[in-house]
Amino acid sequence: MSEAVAKNAGGVQAKEKAPPKSIELFGITIGGEPAVKPLKKKEQLHMFRGLASMLKAQINTADAVKYYAQGLPNKGLSKSLMQIHSDINAGVSVHEAFRKSKRFDDMAIGLIQAGSDSGQLFKAFGSLASRLKTDLAFEKAIRKATVMPSIVISVLIGAFIMAQVKIVPQVEAMLSDVGQEPDGMTAIAFKVSHFTQNVWMFAIPALIAVILVIAFVDKVRNLVLLLAMSRLRTLKLLIMGLRQSTFLGTMELLYSNGINLAKAIRVSANSVKRTPFYDELKTAADKYEHTGVPISTAFGKYTSADDQVVHMLAIGERSASLDVQLKMLAEMLEEDAENHMSDFTNLLNFVVLLIAVGLIAAVFIGTFLPIFLMGPKMMQAGM
Repeated sequence: MSEAVAKNAGGVQAKEKAPPKSIELFGITIGGEPAVKPLKKKEQLHMFRGLASMLKAQINTADAVKYYAQGLPNKGLSKSLMQIHSDINAGVSVHEAFRKSKRFDDMAIGLIQAGSDSGQLFKAFGSLASRLKTDLAFEKAIRKATVMPSIVISVLIGAFIMAQVKIVPQVEAMLSDVGQEPDGMTAIAFKVSHFTQNVWMFAIPALIAVILVIAFVDKVRNLVLLLAMSRLRTLKLLIMGLRQSTFLGTMELLYSNGINLAKAIRVSANSVKRTPFYDELKTAADKYEHTGVPISTAFGKYTSADDQVVHMLAIGERSASLDVQLKMLAEMLEEDAENHMSDFTNLLNFVVLLIAVGLIAAVFIGTFLPIFLMGPKMMQAGM
């Protein structure tokens, strides 16, 4: 009897100690224990650079992690790194210690494991830092190409709506007060103003909703990008170059550090996880591993990689220099992507200029043209 009571008491105690369940809604965790956030790329870049330099100076991994963690302004990161230090000292492998922190993605863990297994962990950390530096450079270029144009267009759209909702109705009221009827361009301007007044309160939230859906729903964003890429060759070359250089660079880092090719493909797929390449690379890895087809054939049949990529992979297989070809392809595609980024930026600036001129003209025509056209009639009515 006492044992049963003890068991029941233990069960109750276990229930009381169990953490409350959490609910995730629109990416926000409600209740439960707070989720551990992955590190930002810039923080990872500094950390991997620091660890690579210390390991190159013959400092062991556990001490290097501890030294880097000490004095960090980011207390959360410092705590995570000290836990990694403790796990490594307790006998946990380096990559498992990093995985347990939940601060790093599968690509980083895979490369850390490859470096650890091959006895070249400092090279793995250095390679990760190099990969992150390239990613950050392209992200900065993309932000520079898109953020300012978006702000300019948003401000001009706001100015157009304000003119149509506030200023044009005043002009129309002045014309009505003197008993004149609008005609010609004036009548058209007033009709545009009426239409804008009726729809802008619904159109703006709808536009914001569409932008949010494109930004956060992968399938919709990929569909929009696919349509845009089919119309704009420069955009297609840029997007395809960025995606291919990303996963090929990651593949090269993993494969050259001792990870088998099938696993290297699967891990590198995580670097393009929210794109169509993710599922394509998984399929190519399965076909290569389970059916024995050459990697070039798997890429040619099951992915949308460029013909040049497939050709160079075939050369790498025949000449037993696949790692060299992967590195060459990643560097070549990065250089091409930089050129395409410049072309795309110039094109985007030209399009923004056209839109800006169009919106400024719309504001001028809708606001001031009725005043100029109706001025003589209002003067005659005053006589």
